[in-house]
Amino acid sequence: MTVRVVLADDQPLVRTALQMVITDAPDIEVVGEAGNGAEAVELARGLDPDVVVMDIRMPGMDGIEATRRITADHDSTHVVVLTTFDDDDYVYGALRAGAAGFLVKDMALDDILAAIRVVAAGDGLIAPSVTRRLIEEFAGRPGPVPARRTLDGITEREHEVLTLVGRGLSNAEIAAELIISVATVKTYVTRLLTKLNARDRVQLVIIAYETGLVTAAQ
Repeated sequence: MTVRVVLADDQPLVRTALQMVITDAPDIEVVGEAGNGAEAVELARGLDPDVVVMDIRMPGMDGIEATRRITADHDSTHVVVLTTFDDDDYVYGALRAGAAGFLVKDMALDDILAAIRVVAAGDGLIAPSVTRRLIEEFAGRPGPVPARRTLDGITEREHEVLTLVGRGLSNAEIAAELIISVATVKTYVTRLLTKLNARDRVQLVIIAYETGLVTAAQ
């Protein structure tokens, strides 16, 4: 199955570079390009791509608002944030808006392709250690206080799993930590997604921070 991708970036050179990378992959194709958030939303609506690679800083509608609209309207379309990482103060907001993960602009080409495939498969979390670093970096910065979530209906074991997910551990690492099987971890994660109405694993990381289960100091 071919992964259908829309590229959203206001810099044509960046889009061209990504296009060249993806062209060499037999299982991924670029079906559209957008120069701003509004164009990305329209393309997502018309093309229903599997993945939108979304820059954050664009003229007019930025990547955060575009991500929010796309993820609200399209369950089958996943957004990957494209960032310079050290420079973007809005990455945390983009993840809270529903982004399934992110790409760093200086990533290796193979890593970019792998990330697109992972997100297209619905796994959401691209690299636990990198995601943890990003959340820790931006969660502690001044900004609007998010609405406090409650964890009513979550069992003690689910609390433990959510905490470890928030710390960026993979399913295998969580299984080793709690001395349970990987299959059991997957079951707990699925239950958490349902109970917390979370789109994917990245949103579980966000919830773990917003509820105080995990802090940037951990």
